Amino acid sequence: MLNDSFNIMIMTEAEKQEILTRAKTFFIDNIVANHNNGLEKASHLSSYNPNPFLASYLAQFIGGDNSSTSIAKALIYPRVLGTSINTIFGNQVQRMMSTIFAGFASTTAGIDIEFIDSTDNRRKYCQLKSGPNTINRDDVTTIKNHFRGVRNLARTNHLNINIDDMIVGVLYGDDDSLSGHYKDISKEYPVYVGQDFWTRLTGDEDFYNELIDVFAEAAEEIDSREALENAINNLASEIDDSDIF
Repeated sequence: MLNDSFNIMIMTEAEKQEILTRAKTFFIDNIVANHNNGLEKASHLSSYNPNPFLASYLAQFIGGDNSSTSIAKALIYPRVLGTSINTIFGNQVQRMMSTIFAGFASTTAGIDIEFIDSTDNRRKYCQLKSGPNTINRDDVTTIKNHFRGVRNLARTNHLNINIDDMIVGVLYGDDDSLSGHYKDISKEYPVYVGQDFWTRLTGDEDFYNELIDVFAEAAEEIDSREALENAINNLASEIDDSDIF
Protein backbone atom coordinates (compact mmCIF):
# COMPACT_ATOMS: atom_id res chain seq x y z
CA MET A 1 0.00 0.00 0.00
CA LEU A 2 1.04 3.61 -0.33
CA ASN A 3 2.00 5.47 2.83
CA ASP A 4 0.72 8.97 2.03
CA SER A 5 2.99 10.61 4.59
CA PHE A 6 6.22 9.30 3.11
CA ASN A 7 5.32 7.85 -0.29
CA ILE A 8 6.81 4.50 0.63
CA MET A 9 5.72 1.73 -1.68
CA ILE A 10 5.08 -1.42 0.34
CA MET A 11 3.38 -3.87 -1.97
CA THR A 12 1.61 -7.08 -1.21
CA GLU A 13 1.52 -9.55 -4.09
CA ALA A 14 -2.11 -8.65 -4.75
CA GLU A 15 -1.31 -4.95 -4.86
CA LYS A 16 1.62 -5.55 -7.21
CA GLN A 17 -0.62 -7.47 -9.58
CA GLU A 18 -3.14 -4.62 -9.47
CA ILE A 19 -0.39 -2.16 -10.43
CA LEU A 20 0.76 -4.43 -13.26
CA THR A 21 -2.82 -4.72 -14.49
CA ARG A 22 -3.10 -0.92 -14.57
CA ALA A 23 0.15 -0.80 -16.53
CA LYS A 24 -1.16 -3.31 -19.08
CA THR A 25 -4.41 -1.41 -19.48
CA PHE A 26 -2.54 1.85 -19.92
CA PHE A 27 -0.30 0.29 -22.56
CA ILE A 28 -3.27 -0.89 -24.62
CA ASP A 29 -5.47 2.18 -24.17
CA ASN A 30 -2.79 4.79 -24.72
CA ILE A 31 0.43 3.57 -26.31
CA VAL A 32 -1.18 1.06 -28.67
CA ALA A 33 -4.09 3.38 -29.48
CA ASN A 34 -1.74 6.24 -30.34
CA HIS A 35 0.43 3.88 -32.39
CA ASN A 36 -2.61 2.88 -34.42
CA ASN A 37 -3.42 6.54 -35.01
CA GLY A 38 0.13 7.01 -36.22
CA LEU A 39 -0.25 4.03 -38.55
CA GLU A 40 -3.26 5.65 -40.17
CA LYS A 41 -1.27 8.84 -40.77
CA ALA A 42 1.65 6.81 -42.10
CA SER A 43 -0.61 5.29 -44.75
CA HIS A 44 -0.69 8.63 -46.64
CA LEU A 45 2.15 9.82 -48.85
CA SER A 46 1.58 13.40 -47.71
CA SER A 47 3.08 12.52 -44.31
CA TYR A 48 6.49 11.79 -45.87
CA ASN A 49 9.22 13.77 -47.51
CA PRO A 50 10.83 10.81 -49.31
CA ASN A 51 14.29 10.81 -50.81
CA PRO A 52 13.77 9.79 -54.47
CA PHE A 53 17.50 9.05 -54.85
CA LEU A 54 17.25 6.23 -52.29
CA ALA A 55 13.72 5.01 -52.93
CA SER A 56 14.60 2.40 -55.54
CA TYR A 57 17.51 1.05 -53.52
CA LEU A 58 15.45 0.76 -50.33
CA ALA A 59 12.58 -0.86 -52.22
CA GLN A 60 14.95 -3.45 -53.69
CA PHE A 61 16.56 -3.93 -50.29
CA ILE A 62 13.31 -4.63 -48.48
CA GLY A 63 11.15 -6.19 -51.21
CA GLY A 64 13.45 -7.37 -53.96
CA ASP A 65 11.83 -5.14 -56.58
CA ASN A 66 11.00 -1.53 -57.37
CA SER A 67 7.24 -1.85 -57.04
CA SER A 68 5.06 0.71 -55.32
CA THR A 69 4.37 -1.85 -52.57
CA SER A 70 8.08 -2.28 -51.86
CA ILE A 71 8.55 1.49 -51.81
CA ALA A 72 5.60 1.77 -49.44
CA LYS A 73 7.16 -0.80 -47.11
CA ALA A 74 10.50 1.01 -47.21
CA LEU A 75 8.71 4.18 -46.11
CA ILE A 76 6.28 2.82 -43.58
CA TYR A 77 8.32 0.22 -41.70
CA PRO A 78 10.88 2.66 -40.20
CA ARG A 79 8.03 5.00 -39.25
CA VAL A 80 5.76 2.57 -37.43
CA LEU A 81 8.40 0.18 -36.09
CA GLY A 82 10.92 2.80 -34.99
CA THR A 83 10.49 6.53 -34.59
CA SER A 84 6.73 6.57 -34.14
CA ILE A 85 6.37 4.08 -31.31
CA ASN A 86 9.46 5.31 -29.46
CA THR A 87 8.18 8.88 -29.61
CA ILE A 88 4.77 7.79 -28.36
CA PHE A 89 6.29 5.88 -25.45
CA GLY A 90 8.50 8.82 -24.51
CA ASN A 91 5.59 11.24 -24.62
CA GLN A 92 3.47 8.97 -22.41
CA VAL A 93 6.06 8.33 -19.68
CA GLN A 94 4.85 10.89 -17.15
CA ARG A 95 1.18 10.09 -17.71
CA MET A 96 1.88 6.36 -17.46
CA MET A 97 3.71 6.72 -14.17
CA SER A 98 1.02 8.93 -12.64
CA THR A 99 -1.58 6.36 -13.71
CA ILE A 100 0.30 3.32 -12.44
CA PHE A 101 1.55 4.93 -9.23
CA ALA A 102 -1.20 7.31 -8.15
CA GLY A 103 0.06 9.56 -5.40
CA PHE A 104 3.68 9.87 -6.50
CA ALA A 105 3.19 12.94 -8.70
CA SER A 106 5.23 15.93 -7.58
CA THR A 107 4.00 19.49 -7.08
CA THR A 108 7.59 20.78 -7.23
CA ALA A 109 8.39 22.66 -10.43
CA GLY A 110 10.48 20.58 -12.82
CA ILE A 111 10.06 17.36 -10.83
CA ASP A 112 7.93 14.49 -12.17
CA ILE A 113 7.57 12.21 -9.14
CA GLU A 114 8.65 12.05 -5.49
CA PHE A 115 9.17 8.80 -3.65
CA ILE A 116 11.10 7.21 -0.82
CA ASP A 117 14.07 5.27 -2.17
CA SER A 118 13.87 1.69 -0.89
CA THR A 119 17.67 1.48 -0.68
CA ASP A 120 18.35 4.47 1.59
CA ASN A 121 14.87 5.49 2.83
CA ARG A 122 15.33 9.07 1.64
CA ARG A 123 12.82 11.07 -0.38
CA LYS A 124 13.90 11.41 -4.01
CA TYR A 125 12.94 14.23 -6.36
CA CYS A 126 12.90 12.54 -9.72
CA GLN A 127 12.90 13.60 -13.35
CA LEU A 128 11.61 10.74 -15.50
CA LYS A 129 13.08 9.80 -18.89
CA SER A 130 12.04 6.91 -21.08
CA GLY A 131 15.35 5.48 -22.29
CA PRO A 132 19.16 5.69 -22.25
CA ASN A 133 19.39 7.80 -25.43
CA THR A 134 16.38 10.09 -25.12
CA ILE A 135 17.88 13.41 -24.08
CA ASN A 136 19.99 15.98 -25.88
CA ARG A 137 22.49 18.64 -24.80
CA ASP A 138 19.77 21.22 -24.07
CA ASP A 139 17.95 18.71 -21.85
CA VAL A 140 21.07 18.40 -19.70
CA THR A 141 20.99 22.12 -18.94
CA THR A 142 17.24 22.06 -18.29
CA ILE A 143 17.47 19.14 -15.87
CA LYS A 144 20.36 20.68 -13.95
CA ASN A 145 18.49 23.99 -13.70
CA HIS A 146 15.42 22.22 -12.30
CA PHE A 147 17.54 20.48 -9.69
CA ARG A 148 19.25 23.75 -8.72
CA GLY A 149 15.77 25.19 -8.24
CA VAL A 150 14.94 22.36 -5.83
CA ARG A 151 18.17 22.99 -3.91
CA ASN A 152 17.39 26.71 -3.63
CA LEU A 153 13.86 25.92 -2.47
CA ALA A 154 15.23 23.49 0.11
CA ARG A 155 17.59 26.12 1.54
CA THR A 156 14.80 28.70 1.66
CA ASN A 157 12.46 26.34 3.48
CA HIS A 158 15.13 24.66 5.62
CA LEU A 159 14.42 21.24 4.09
CA ASN A 160 16.77 18.30 4.51
CA ILE A 161 17.46 17.64 0.84
CA ASN A 162 20.88 16.36 -0.21
CA ILE A 163 22.27 16.65 -3.71
CA ASP A 164 21.91 12.86 -4.06
CA ASP A 165 18.18 13.19 -3.41
CA MET A 166 17.67 14.79 -6.84
CA ILE A 167 17.76 12.05 -9.42
CA VAL A 168 17.02 11.15 -13.01
CA GLY A 169 15.05 7.92 -13.40
CA VAL A 170 15.46 6.17 -16.77
CA LEU A 171 12.77 3.55 -17.34
CA TYR A 172 14.80 1.04 -19.34
CA GLY A 173 18.39 0.17 -20.18
CA ASP A 174 21.48 -0.16 -18.02
CA ASP A 175 24.44 1.95 -16.98
CA ASP A 176 26.54 0.86 -19.95
CA SER A 177 23.87 1.99 -22.43
CA LEU A 178 23.52 5.53 -21.05
CA SER A 179 24.39 8.29 -23.50
CA GLY A 180 27.07 10.86 -22.83
CA HIS A 181 24.39 13.40 -21.93
CA TYR A 182 23.21 11.26 -19.02
CA LYS A 183 26.80 10.70 -17.95
CA ASP A 184 27.24 14.47 -17.90
CA ILE A 185 24.30 14.76 -15.51
CA SER A 186 25.64 11.91 -13.37
CA LYS A 187 28.74 13.98 -12.55
CA GLU A 188 26.47 16.09 -10.32
CA TYR A 189 23.27 14.11 -9.78
CA PRO A 190 22.52 10.37 -9.66
CA VAL A 191 21.07 8.73 -12.75
CA TYR A 192 19.30 5.45 -12.01
CA VAL A 193 18.41 3.29 -14.98
CA GLY A 194 16.34 0.19 -15.68
CA GLN A 195 16.08 -2.40 -12.95
CA ASP A 196 18.01 -0.26 -10.46
CA PHE A 197 15.48 2.58 -10.82
CA TRP A 198 12.42 0.33 -10.53
CA THR A 199 13.85 -1.45 -7.48
CA ARG A 200 14.45 1.87 -5.75
CA LEU A 201 10.92 2.99 -6.62
CA THR A 202 9.03 -0.18 -5.67
CA GLY A 203 11.34 -2.07 -3.33
CA ASP A 204 10.85 -5.13 -5.56
CA GLU A 205 13.85 -6.41 -7.54
CA ASP A 206 11.56 -8.38 -9.86
CA PHE A 207 9.20 -5.54 -10.73
CA TYR A 208 11.16 -4.29 -13.77
CA ASN A 209 11.13 -7.68 -15.50
CA GLU A 210 7.52 -8.34 -14.54
CA LEU A 211 6.50 -5.00 -16.06
CA ILE A 212 8.27 -5.94 -19.30
CA ASP A 213 6.42 -9.26 -19.27
CA VAL A 214 3.07 -7.50 -18.80
CA PHE A 215 3.68 -5.32 -21.86
CA ALA A 216 4.63 -8.45 -23.79
CA GLU A 217 1.35 -10.06 -22.72
CA ALA A 218 -0.53 -7.03 -24.00
CA ALA A 219 1.27 -7.32 -27.34
CA GLU A 220 0.22 -10.96 -27.65
CA GLU A 221 -3.43 -9.92 -27.37
CA ILE A 222 -3.15 -7.47 -30.27
CA ASP A 223 -2.93 -8.49 -33.93
CA SER A 224 -2.21 -5.45 -36.07
CA ARG A 225 -1.09 -7.32 -39.18
CA GLU A 226 -4.26 -6.53 -41.11
CA ALA A 227 -4.11 -2.84 -40.21
CA LEU A 228 -0.45 -2.70 -41.28
CA GLU A 229 -1.21 -4.46 -44.56
CA ASN A 230 -4.06 -2.05 -45.28
CA ALA A 231 -1.78 0.91 -44.55
CA ILE A 232 0.88 -0.43 -46.94
CA ASN A 233 -1.69 -0.99 -49.69
CA ASN A 234 -3.13 2.50 -49.29
CA LEU A 235 0.33 4.07 -49.36
CA ALA A 236 1.27 2.00 -52.42
CA SER A 237 -1.87 3.21 -54.18
CA GLU A 238 -0.97 6.84 -53.50
CA ILE A 239 2.58 6.18 -54.74
CA ASP A 240 1.15 4.82 -58.00
CA ASP A 241 -0.82 8.02 -58.44
CA SER A 242 2.10 10.31 -57.66
CA ASP A 243 4.97 11.57 -59.80
CA ILE A 244 7.54 11.60 -56.99
CA PHE A 245 9.22 8.32 -57.89
